[in-house]
Amino acid sequence: MEKIRLSKLMSEQGLCSRREADDFIAKGWVKVDGEIVSELGTKVLPTQKITLEKAAQAKQQGRVTILLNKPVGYVSGQAEEGHKPAILLLDAATRWEQDTAPHRFHRSQLLGLAPAGRLDIDSTGLLVLTQDGRIAKQLIGEDSPIEKEYLVRVQGKLVGNGLNLLNHGLSLDGKKLKPAKVSWQNEDQLRFILNEGKKRQIRRMCEMVGLKVTALKRVRIGKVRLGDLPQGQWRYLRADETF
Repeated sequence: MEKIRLSKLMSEQGLCSRREADDFIAKGWVKVDGEIVSELGTKVLPTQKITLEKAAQAKQQGRVTILLNKPVGYVSGQAEEGHKPAILLLDAATRWEQDTAPHRFHRSQLLGLAPAGRLDIDSTGLLVLTQDGRIAKQLIGEDSPIEKEYLVRVQGKLVGNGLNLLNHGLSLDGKKLKPAKVSWQNEDQLRFILNEGKKRQIRRMCEMVGLKVTALKRVRIGKVRLGDLPQGQWRYLRADETF
């Protein structure tokens, strides 16, 4: 059995992100088979037992995850081409008044807060921003099984077997898309449930079957729903919620 880097194994086991793993190792907060390992680059066997010290667990518990109902006109991540990033919407005034989480908002919560998945500038709905590497990996990891659900308003005429193709049979950028669940909600709105998130995927899929997207809203990620959260407002992910 081949040894692998401890930080990589910690990330694969969902203990934390690789960056966090290096930080925890350097601080002496990681044990392998009960022994503290503090040297970066250490390799271990996949069968060895990894545990985090209480200090590392406390640091993780202090990290926040924020759910934002993103409006049109904001980009998910870094500012680009003069467009504002969604993080600028986060302050005490825009917190949803019905948020029941016990956290008090302070600016330090914006440090290291990053979007876990994209929502393009023309789209609205649920955007997750997190300080927690475990949640980021869960949502945007290569093999993430977590579903994302969208309501999509369209114009145009669907080609003959277009609905079947949307469900399975299209390729983007030379790669076959994973099976999706796509169904009509009403005469001009589709519901998409996807297990992947290629750039502008839904818009490009629709164009391939004769439809033009006029509005796109993400309403669910895994078990977490957008619900009644008003556009432009946000709330904390509660301790009893998981994706």
